[in-house]
Amino acid sequence: MGMNKTTSQVDLHLHTNESDGRLTPTELVDVAGKRGMRVIAVTDHDSTEGLEAAFATAKKYPNLVVIPGIELSTDIPGSEVHILGYFLNYQDAAFQQRLVEFREAREDRGQRMVQKLGALGMPIPWERVLHYAQGGEGAVGRPHVAQAMLEAGYVSSVQEAFERYIGRNGPAYADRPKLTPAEAVGLVRQVGGLAVLAHPRDVLHNIDPILDDLCAAGLTGLEAYYQGYEGQTNQFFLDQCAKRSLIPCGGSDFHGIESRPEAGIGNVYVPMDTAERLFSRAGKQLVG
Repeated sequence: MGMNKTTSQVDLHLHTNESDGRLTPTELVDVAGKRGMRVIAVTDHDSTEGLEAAFATAKKYPNLVVIPGIELSTDIPGSEVHILGYFLNYQDAAFQQRLVEFREAREDRGQRMVQKLGALGMPIPWERVLHYAQGGEGAVGRPHVAQAMLEAGYVSSVQEAFERYIGRNGPAYADRPKLTPAEAVGLVRQVGGLAVLAHPRDVLHNIDPILDDLCAAGLTGLEAYYQGYEGQTNQFFLDQCAKRSLIPCGGSDFHGIESRPEAGIGNVYVPMDTAERLFSRAGKQLVG
């Protein structure tokens, strides 16, 4: 099937300003609805705070179904693995408490990096980091620290901030509490969700042991359809799915901050079959 250039009707990886996206959940769903999308998943980092507004807005679009989702960041030695969760019973109190802890840990980590930068002679007002994180409404992340460094003139690009200072081996890097990929899959499963490995090319060098581990923990799928996963990459991950009985998933990873117009909602082709298989696995009807 590969990637075709028509707008997809399915996009299972979208961010709002409840994490590090630009659009409100209402704006995001409006764009998707007007584009004639059929199935979308709102997958903010460590947060389901945008879902109620997304569901409310989706009522205006009878052909659009919104899947409640999340994206959890996890650590492996020297790298990160992101796990998407779909069809979560997200109102679960214990689950929400864990998410609050994750978000507080992100903020704490950001503050520790700002302290380290200050000690290196590069003071940054914390308010500027929060400003880039949507006034602190969104999940504070390293890109927001990098944007504040750029604004202050300490670096000439966000990339330089990462490479020289806040990347994993940089002098201003700070860790956060560790969640392993398998633990994240378990967390999604505990609230009745389906767990999917996001942008797997990021961990391609280590893909077999990671997939062994995640499949043992109950992984449902991986993103075979993703920005830039043309031809061979797409086929490699489709083959992995076939071999391991995983559902090939995907989406645009839309944040609304893309300078490239093609990185928009629905601009990564995901077949309707993916949505149908996910609904079936979740024991739900995809009506429409």
